[in-house]
Amino acid sequence: MTNDLRLPTRRAALGGLAALPFLASSPLRAEDDSAFALRGESGEPMRNFRIPSELDPATLPGVVWAGRRDGDVVLYEFFDYNCVYCRKAAREIAAIAAGDPSLRLGLVNDAILSLGSVQAAKVQQSVLRLYGPAKAYDFHLKMYEARGGANGRTALAVVRGMGLDAARIEESADSETVGDVVVRQTRLAESLGLVMTPSFIIAGVAILGWPGAKSLRAVVANARRCDQPVCDGKK
Repeated sequence: MTNDLRLPTRRAALGGLAALPFLASSPLRAEDDSAFALRGESGEPMRNFRIPSELDPATLPGVVWAGRRDGDVVLYEFFDYNCVYCRKAAREIAAIAAGDPSLRLGLVNDAILSLGSVQAAKVQQSVLRLYGPAKAYDFHLKMYEARGGANGRTALAVVRGMGLDAARIEESADSETVGDVVVRQTRLAESLGLVMTPSFIIAGVAILGWPGAKSLRAVVANARRCDQPVCDGKK
């Protein structure tokens, strides 16, 4: 098996005909000794921990940004296009970002669920490279509106529906540059200990799973108020 997410041809990369590469690395373990008493909308505790400063995703390549560059709170979502909860959360997260002009949202691929997830991530990165963050963000939301599982074919159907040059995007998706970006994003998620999708990072704290829109709004408000996801104490 290989650590390389690059597949040898466009047909293999986008046609769903190859096996999913195995992701292996030697991650730095995120510490779990500073967790906050954070709960989701149903009252369930949400796993969370401070991330090591050396694994801050701020300089990660290929992040799809939405919102003001100078936003006072930065929220990262690590997602997979075949993640059911990511699909459920996509529009709610978009609504939170749209309703909070001071929030900066960064989308990071954690393409771990299938080969199709890798293929869709490559198409997303190609849209970003060729058309910029606004189109890449639009593609992101439309992927979660598309029926069926995410893969190269469905991703290219989405870009065609957006009126983009699918052939050019497909060629870019097969490039070494795009493949390396998807590798780096997915490996960072692994190194951070983000063992489920979606996961979030805000104010230097990782939150595993979807807490629900109400709880996420509270986390953003707390990060703005006290630079922590919870302002009234830790576990």
